[in-house]
Amino acid sequence: MTVRIGIDTGGTFTDVVAFNEATGELHATKTPSVPSNPAEAFVEGIRLILDQATLVSDEVSTVSHGTTVATNSLLEDDMSGLGLITTQGFRHVLEIARQSVPDGYGNSYFWVKPDRIVPLHLVQEVSERLDARGEVVEELDEESVVAAARFFRDNGVRSIGVCLLHSYLNSSHEERVQEIISEVFPDVTVSISSQVLREYREYERSVTTLVDAFVKDRVVEYISSISDRLELISDSEPPAFYVMKSNGGIISSEAVGDQPITTVLSGPAAGALGAAEVARHAGFEQVLALDGGGTSTDVTVVQGAEPALTTEGSIGRHPMKVPMIDIVTVGTGGGSIAWISPEGGLKVGPQSAGAAPGPLCYDTGGESPAVTDAHLVLGRIPSNLIGGGIQLNREKASHGLEALAADLGLTLEECASGVLEIAAWNQANAIRQVTVRKGLDVRDFALCAFGGSGPLQACRLVDLLGLEAAIVPPDPGNLSAYGLLVVDLRHDEVQTIAQTDGELSRQELEATFSVLEQRAASALADQGYAKADQRLARWVDLRYEGQAFEVQTSAPSGPIDESFIPQVLGSFHDEHERLYGYCYRDRPEVVVEWVNLRATSFGPIERPNPQAIDIGTGAEATDRRDVYFGEWKNVPVFDRSTLGKGDTVRGPAIIEEFGSTTPLAPDFEAVVDSLGNLVIKPIKLKGGSNEGG
Repeated sequence: MTVRIGIDTGGTFTDVVAFNEATGELHATKTPSVPSNPAEAFVEGIRLILDQATLVSDEVSTVSHGTTVATNSLLEDDMSGLGLITTQGFRHVLEIARQSVPDGYGNSYFWVKPDRIVPLHLVQEVSERLDARGEVVEELDEESVVAAARFFRDNGVRSIGVCLLHSYLNSSHEERVQEIISEVFPDVTVSISSQVLREYREYERSVTTLVDAFVKDRVVEYISSISDRLELISDSEPPAFYVMKSNGGIISSEAVGDQPITTVLSGPAAGALGAAEVARHAGFEQVLALDGGGTSTDVTVVQGAEPALTTEGSIGRHPMKVPMIDIVTVGTGGGSIAWISPEGGLKVGPQSAGAAPGPLCYDTGGESPAVTDAHLVLGRIPSNLIGGGIQLNREKASHGLEALAADLGLTLEECASGVLEIAAWNQANAIRQVTVRKGLDVRDFALCAFGGSGPLQACRLVDLLGLEAAIVPPDPGNLSAYGLLVVDLRHDEVQTIAQTDGELSRQELEATFSVLEQRAASALADQGYAKADQRLARWVDLRYEGQAFEVQTSAPSGPIDESFIPQVLGSFHDEHERLYGYCYRDRPEVVVEWVNLRATSFGPIERPNPQAIDIGTGAEATDRRDVYFGEWKNVPVFDRSTLGKGDTVRGPAIIEEFGSTTPLAPDFEAVVDSLGNLVIKPIKLKGGSNEGG
């Protein structure tokens, strides 16, 4: 018997799911996170899940982990000890950056460019030069590299990023720079752009390489500490250990040190994959994955059971061109603090009480009212969380919100309702960013609400956005951990070619794709996945001449024959028209540029198949309590574990389970489907009347 475990570490809780491959059973639990030492909660989560499922540690075959170590390191925004080596004449590449001004600043006069990731005095130039085809124009001056390495050694630099001009086409100079640094300054961590990102655009490539160098030691240290602890949980061979990547795949822990940049959105990516799996089995083609946690909410578009991907993401103020699930994060979660702006308006977030000190109701030292306090005061959540593991102090929550309400001239109920309304609008705006701003009609989507706080606002978001429905999966607070059990091993490779149709040859395409596919397949083979068992996929980034952005288009596999280029161009025109409303399919004089070629290797894994639940016998309330939905009402409370297929609950009502709560607003109803999902829809759209209460 083998057991696979998924562990997602969040800011407030560490979620754990175990899948018994022999019986098909899934077990879920969670434990409070330990921000000062996340490895403690990791090991405690394994102990809890094994005890709950009456399993032994020797039966654990794999452990997959979603981590926020790299993300948190970047969000702390302390990049001290980081240096950059670049080509002579390009010392100001970080200073110049891009001319674009962030959204919200209509006039660049009001925008102050943030500090650079590396200050100018820690940027060193070396003499060398490649042209735009990767040909050597000037040989590398090794003495200038030695001088740069000594400078960094004498100035307390701990990590170095190397990004030489056009090195994505020819890595020889960067590789030699790395060798020289290791001889002169062996204790420093080095990342070179030709290994991190073989793609053009010097600024983004420089920042991505620097981020990789910066997080490398932190990620490796954390993963090593987890690996050491895993060796102690079993008397036999320790379980295989995998880490979630930003692109929706997993990577072996041994390989993380070579690609730490790929884990920067490790945690949120797992939730998106879990939501995609739920949508696939529930029969929804288009869903919005909304992961509501303790400190933030992550939103992703899922179409055709696949989350949207991007290669132009960012963490904080740092742009990164690595493949990642297209996630928009807003600082609204259960721990988000309610406060009054200098103008006298009520605000919610992005400041968060987190797990420590937590909201006022946690009674662990919190001093400001948070979203969870508002839910508790209005009766939307019970007086304890995670099966009684956390007792909530309603009196403290009420006192904090009453003080806030007094400053605003509101009643307690008005203030608490206002906090939840602002939180819902914050989440709705994040949803609009991933839909409306990208030409998608938000009304064509259903909402998949998960995470500890995700289902709490499901009804309000359906109402605000006119969504088709909301889906709340079983154990919604653990869906990110479940997502870690349904993802394949994955490795991405990219190469910039920057050629037009007229310059391109099938032979060059064949040769470049062959190299990329060999690299991608070898990367998974090194992690123990045989090449014969892998699946390969191709993509091409194209654009019309004169454009400054690319459209990623899938490309056929197999030999590159005379139909290959027309097929790719046809797909590009279709995708450009879908995204922007027009294309130049019928204008052959418009030149198409082939910018990047991409290859991805997948190592498929066995996924848990959700088990059908028993047919329900009619929903029966297990309790009642007073809940505020615009007015106080005594509403029924349902234990979700007692609901079966076809059972229907009409609002106003509360549906409770371990790890999360789903308040059902008036004029909404929830129907349990065959897999145990709650499918929530407004009653008014069906012509029914509200009988809740």
